[in-house]
Amino acid sequence: MLLAGSLVAVGWYRAALQPLPKGDPFYVRFESKRSFDDVAQELVEKGVVRDALALKIYAILQRKSRGIEVGTFQFWPGMSPDETLHALRFPVEQQVRIPEGFWIARVAPILEKAEVCTAKEYIAAAHDPSRFKDVVSFDLPEDSLEGYLYPDTYDLPPMLGADEVIKRQLRAFEEKVWKPAIAEGVTPDQMRDKIVVASMIELEAAVDEERPVIAGVIKNRIDNGDKLQIDATVLYALQEWKELAPGEVDKVESPYNTYLHTGLPPGPIGSPAWRSVIAAIHPEENGYLYYVARPNHHHYFSKTYQEHRRNINKAHKEYEQRQDA
Repeated sequence: MLLAGSLVAVGWYRAALQPLPKGDPFYVRFESKRSFDDVAQELVEKGVVRDALALKIYAILQRKSRGIEVGTFQFWPGMSPDETLHALRFPVEQQVRIPEGFWIARVAPILEKAEVCTAKEYIAAAHDPSRFKDVVSFDLPEDSLEGYLYPDTYDLPPMLGADEVIKRQLRAFEEKVWKPAIAEGVTPDQMRDKIVVASMIELEAAVDEERPVIAGVIKNRIDNGDKLQIDATVLYALQEWKELAPGEVDKVESPYNTYLHTGLPPGPIGSPAWRSVIAAIHPEENGYLYYVARPNHHHYFSKTYQEHRRNINKAHKEYEQRQDA
């Protein structure tokens, strides 16, 4: 009888470990540490494995029955016991690049494509700073975290959620911008204006050596009471990154349109990296009031409007030569 019972048990065990029919992969996220028993039962309910007890016995025999850590895990129906145990040991890692200068609405689709969160969730969270007031040591803006969500490459696994992404960006901003800026002598009251200027520099400058030069132009125009006339602010007002049509800058009614309004825009127009922030803190003293982009990603700078017009013609010829080449 004992032999027969043992044979039945062995037969059940082997049958219970047989993979189910294969299906499409999917993600599961655990926000707190879970016991192996709980996770095994959930995998049964999700159609990944046949039997929780059989999987637990197999895991004990393999010395892999420890608790499951916080993270995102990938499973699919039809996993073998070894595949399942391997998946439970290694949460999914996913490197996501958030580019410098991107504003909130431009970052959101990147996160949605990577299945980190939906674009709508990220945009909503980024416009509710009160949810993150305890994440960093300084006071956050009241209406939007634009400019404070540090651009970098992060490990952002699928299903992480918008709040966790923003927490990581804010902590990076504190370490990589706020603390270094304070060390440079910037006061908390001055910080917002520095971030606003840095956000424009980030979108206007393509080479690092020109960042302090452009910062100097911005300072000179503000000191003169001139309109900044920066295309990137118009694009932010439109919430669209594109080539502006002739005369379009004069038709966009927005406080962010620096062709229509003097002074700084009311807030940052994207997330600057430290290289642009330090340029905003230490603008070059140069006397320049104008600049025009060249096809090699540099700019021509000038102190007078007449010289600026000549530089525009030079830049246009360079663009035409490049097209003809």
